[in-house]
Amino acid sequence: MKKSILILGACGQIGTELTYALREKYGSDTVIASDIREGKEDLMNSGPFELLDATDFNALEELIAYYEINEVYLMAAMLSATAEKFPMRAWNLNMNSLFNVLVLAKEKKIDKIFWPSSIAVFGPNTPKNSTPQNTIMEPSTVYGISKQSGERWCNYYHTKFGVDVRSVRYPGLISWKTMPGGGTTDYAVEIYHKALSEKSYTCFLKEDTRLPMMFMDDAIRATLLLMESDSAAIKVRSSYNLAAMSFSPNEIATSIKNHIPDFEIFYKPDFRQDIADSWPNSIDDKEARRDWGWEAEFNLERTTEKMLSNLGP
Repeated sequence: MKKSILILGACGQIGTELTYALREKYGSDTVIASDIREGKEDLMNSGPFELLDATDFNALEELIAYYEINEVYLMAAMLSATAEKFPMRAWNLNMNSLFNVLVLAKEKKIDKIFWPSSIAVFGPNTPKNSTPQNTIMEPSTVYGISKQSGERWCNYYHTKFGVDVRSVRYPGLISWKTMPGGGTTDYAVEIYHKALSEKSYTCFLKEDTRLPMMFMDDAIRATLLLMESDSAAIKVRSSYNLAAMSFSPNEIATSIKNHIPDFEIFYKPDFRQDIADSWPNSIDDKEARRDWGWEAEFNLERTTEKMLSNLGP
């Protein structure tokens, strides 16, 4: 069967780079990008694009039928910091879009789904260090609640109806190609931009707040690797832990100072500090390593070199 892929939320931080990666791998005409708004010119010119509200079931069903879609990557979501300001809008987007694709897969109108979860599923009572795959969750944010609920529904639809849905719990993601969209780990992208443009950055988290992070190239590679794996190898149908590195604002600032010696960082924690405090310091991802051969390639130093070289003059 000819592969035909639909990306929902293609204009977001992950969706943009995922669209490029999938089009490079499978061909531009094979990958249909969609979002509720238009994206960057490069994205719009790289292949087919459709304006679509992922919460509109009928419009989604029509688009899937029109393009004979068999794989859906559901990247549309309202992220942690923004979701705290608009809880009901976040719940509506994050949950209804997922139900739409799960129902269409149950009805055999989609063969395979990728849906991203997040370290936000964990909460203040979760073990902080090397957080295991199965542990206490109790998320304390709107975003985390929606992602934990989504994990349970993914597992339910797989167990009950045989839906081939796959997921990873993304840590904070760092990219030079796209700006983040309202998450608690956004500082780890903003800091590189400010280091180059202003030689200083005021961080909204405390200096010693360690969080799990990942360079975007690793995140995209993990996503494709998971989706290309044989279905029998996928043992976790809620969402896989995924890890690369963990660091604090102080550590990323030190890394930047190795390249920009006069860079300065200041701290002014805001409401996002409470969100960060509820999340793990580091993640144990041995199930992903065991089941589908996951292994990260980027550490903090390599990430800093890549960010500054691509963002710099």
